Amino acid sequence: MSRLIHSGDRIFMAGHRGMAGSAICRRLAQGGYGRVITASRQELDLTDAGATAAWFARERPTVVVLAAARVGGIQANASQPADFLLDNLKIQNNVIESAWRQDARRLLFLGSSCIYPKFAEQPIREEALLTGPLEPTNEWYAIAKIAGIQLCRALRLQHGFDAISLMPTNLYGPGDNYHPTNSHVLPALIRRFHEAAQAGAESVTCWGSGSPRREFLHVDDLADAALHGLEHWTPGDEEIPFLNVGTGIDLPIRELAEQVAAAVGFRGRIAWDADKPDGTPRKLLDVSRLAALGWRARIPLAEGLKATAREFAEAQAAGREVRL
Repeated sequence: MSRLIHSGDRIFMAGHRGMAGSAICRRLAQGGYGRVITASRQELDLTDAGATAAWFARERPTVVVLAAARVGGIQANASQPADFLLDNLKIQNNVIESAWRQDARRLLFLGSSCIYPKFAEQPIREEALLTGPLEPTNEWYAIAKIAGIQLCRALRLQHGFDAISLMPTNLYGPGDNYHPTNSHVLPALIRRFHEAAQAGAESVTCWGSGSPRREFLHVDDLADAALHGLEHWTPGDEEIPFLNVGTGIDLPIRELAEQVAAAVGFRGRIAWDADKPDGTPRKLLDVSRLAALGWRARIPLAEGLKATAREFAEAQAAGREVRL
């Protein structure tokens, strides 16, 4: 099968310093793609439409990967709804429109599994999009991501722009955000249990009941899926223009917390604060469409979790800053 991108492409990696973006940059380098273009926030503010359009007109990338986004956990989404909606809409609209207007040949937009209804049938197929109400704790981010998917779809339908989207499940791994209040569940647990183990704490209290089930994908697996999609997949006119990316395996948050505690060496008691929100009861992706294209995740959670916890502990011990 001939590849849809090639080593001579000028590939703009938007969001190259984030967890997903940096992993995709590493994977592109491994794949022999040596003309990757990046721009820091200081060099290019993607929320600025004029600056983004001017940058695209000057740099003229042939392929665009859009991983830039304002992200955060339940507390960040709940306390900053306007920021999450406005900033993500601006970033997406500016990058996607500029890529189309400057004749980029191909674009990959990274969404999120939070786009699906709160009570979607499990495992969640791509057809579930827009079939029910969203989970309230992250609806602002989800609405922005849905808008990005639909913009890619609209440009494909009206103008033939080759824009595709991937919807990854919960990510973890190198470059994650370990902020005490603004991070997602797995890095938040790693930090909390690591600090408790270092302090000799007798117990750690986690949010919610521990019963919701979640699926986790190592970011290096996402990067591999992104390259696979860029190289090999373009949907037909009637086909859903995005793919789920995950492992197809989930576990209760309570079990995840126990695995994290073991990985960092915390031996105390784990308590649960049921007054805090649980979020969506279950969010397992159906990954059969991506599997039919010849791709499956390769890094088991137990293996990836141990490596991630070890990297965090080594960074803390050496006094190196983890991303916040």
